[in-house]
Amino acid sequence: MGSGTSVNVQYKYSLQKSENAFKAAVLIQQWYRRHVARLEMRRCCTWRIFQSIEYACEQDQIKLHNFFSYLMDQFTPSSSKERDFISRMFVSGESYKEAELEKYCDYESIEVPDSYIGPRLSFPLLPDHATALLEAFQQKQQLHARYVLNLLHETRKHLKQLPNISHVSTCYSEEVTVCGDLHGQLDDLFLIFYKNGLPSPSKSYVFNGDFVDRGKQSLEILVILFTFLLIYPKEVHLNRGNHEDHMVNLRYGFCAGLSTVPRACTNPTELPLSSSSSYGFTKEVMQKYKVHGKKILRMFQNVFCWLPLATLIDQKVLIIHGGISDTTDLDMLEKIQRDKFISVLRLKKRKESSRKPEVQAINGESPSGSDAAGKEAAPRLSVQPQLAQAPSTANRPEFSRWLRQTVQEQIDTCRRLVDISESEPEELTYSSMVSLKDVDEPCWTRQEEWKQILDILWSDPMPQEGCRENKVRGGGCYFGPDVTEKFLEKYSLQFLIRSHECKQEGYEFCHNRKVLTIFSASNYYEIGSNRGAYVKLGPDLIPHFVQYQANKTAHMLTMTQRISRVEESAFRALREQLFAHTSALISAFRAYDMDNTGRITLSNWATAVESVLRLGLPWRMLRPQLVRSTKDGMLEYKSWLDDLAMEQRSQEHIQSSLLEIIYRNRSNLETIFRIIDRDHSGLISFEEFQQTWKLFSSHMNIGLTDDGIDDLVRSIDFNKDGNIDFNEFLEAFRLVKQCPS
Repeated sequence: MGSGTSVNVQYKYSLQKSENAFKAAVLIQQWYRRHVARLEMRRCCTWRIFQSIEYACEQDQIKLHNFFSYLMDQFTPSSSKERDFISRMFVSGESYKEAELEKYCDYESIEVPDSYIGPRLSFPLLPDHATALLEAFQQKQQLHARYVLNLLHETRKHLKQLPNISHVSTCYSEEVTVCGDLHGQLDDLFLIFYKNGLPSPSKSYVFNGDFVDRGKQSLEILVILFTFLLIYPKEVHLNRGNHEDHMVNLRYGFCAGLSTVPRACTNPTELPLSSSSSYGFTKEVMQKYKVHGKKILRMFQNVFCWLPLATLIDQKVLIIHGGISDTTDLDMLEKIQRDKFISVLRLKKRKESSRKPEVQAINGESPSGSDAAGKEAAPRLSVQPQLAQAPSTANRPEFSRWLRQTVQEQIDTCRRLVDISESEPEELTYSSMVSLKDVDEPCWTRQEEWKQILDILWSDPMPQEGCRENKVRGGGCYFGPDVTEKFLEKYSLQFLIRSHECKQEGYEFCHNRKVLTIFSASNYYEIGSNRGAYVKLGPDLIPHFVQYQANKTAHMLTMTQRISRVEESAFRALREQLFAHTSALISAFRAYDMDNTGRITLSNWATAVESVLRLGLPWRMLRPQLVRSTKDGMLEYKSWLDDLAMEQRSQEHIQSSLLEIIYRNRSNLETIFRIIDRDHSGLISFEEFQQTWKLFSSHMNIGLTDDGIDDLVRSIDFNKDGNIDFNEFLEAFRLVKQCPS
């Protein structure tokens, strides 16, 4: 009897112990799930911040280009010098004749000194040359400019023979490896080759664009890929990305050089403008090749426009960089003269309604802008410019000068009407393709061809049905699953592979697994922010993914540490954006502060911030990271903005309003400076500065007379060398903003 009682007690004790252990396990599980859910929420918020800022930057690039295009159409030069300057400023991607290009980039005239210890190339290239390049770049060696130009010359000749859409078959190799964006991150390319093997007759590769910008070794990546392309032309295929565009490269040209500057500087232009600055391809080439950098850049611009637009595997899988639209036409893409689109952002936008009157005016016809009902017709354009009164023939030198000027003005007017530039006889842009003999042909053809390329390089998929303008990036479109389905059905395709978007796992399916995004640049936003990946396709066309982290530090971080590190970087970038819009934020906050108390609700704070920045972020969720303390649910917005200014201010005497202006406009200023600086020397002349400032001041609504500009340009040449560098350019911006209007 006593023995049975003892057993029952032990059983109850054991049962109670198991029950407690089970409850503890459930509590631990619940805590862990909540912890992981919070981490995932933080990760998602961080990701949205990075993407929103990145896409806003791309949108600014297109807005700036549209502003330039508007100036080209609306600005009336007051002198021939202004006209010549504008022509040179906005036409930086001109085409060369074959003989002119070879003469310009004459690599044979460049001597390689005996002291050069880097790799040497001889053509035709062999696999040993590629191996030597890989080893040299791993040891941080640099390829001599002669060999770079020679390689670009041979690459250009090869690319010119390729169709717009490359065709690849898995019958000739075991599998095809597709890689996404690399963005100048050479370590990712090395890791891909280490894991997957080098290109060979049995190892085919497709690299899907965006080889350059942001990373510091874009040039090395291109040299390696071009080398393998020439060694294995049937196994290596390169698609063009939206960053293989010299206008896009210009925007990143100065960012890297401004991220680290001495704190002892007294000049506000020497502030660290960004905590996570990008590195630009233009800047990279000019830093690595100070003597021959301009030639190398020009050759790269020309090679980029010859890159194929897409790759088709077994007639079933289409690989394009960005995406498609509801008007994407593969037949048209195959027939487009792709080399004419040196920059996708540089098509001269001539509205059909304005183009036709111009052409008709030349032919002496009346515009067809009015109908029988008597609608007002468009104003007729005359070839004859308004002539100044002729001087007396008694003064023969003055009369002769007037006659020559009159004739030249008439010639220039005719050239402008048909977009014929005297300095660029060979550039075949959309405008120059329209000549007098083509007036009966549809003027929209060139525009439509341009849109085809823009869409496949800049578009993104969306979960909703339909196709709409991509206002987030500012170019291309958003296409839905219905657009994908119709496109695949029309061309008998199984699925699409695209890149263009950073994905946290390196790849992502959407549209019922009919669209695959592949992104190969790991740690793209910050160390630990994302994995890189590539995909392998065999004869069955079933995708097999390989993911990786190229940075060793990322492997040593826990998930919490990795997310915290990325989160810190994201919020730092976001606070910079908030600071850059201080004035607009104050105006938005005051709209909710009707009694001028200096306080608003947190809900109104979130609404006001989104109305100014337009980043589409969940501000209420982000608020604890941005607003540290509140009283009774109310925010003292002036003190909050002061705290933001203190974070960005490196010198106590610098005005917060000045810092705000520099932060908000630095990207546009960098791009404009790079466009003016045509030889990429880092210097611009007085005359170029004077003419440019007239244009930019109109964009910024800054009133300044010609005399004021002359005084300004001399006053900011601090070293009195007759040129203006970028720091002096920013200083000019500061001085003009301080001038009374």
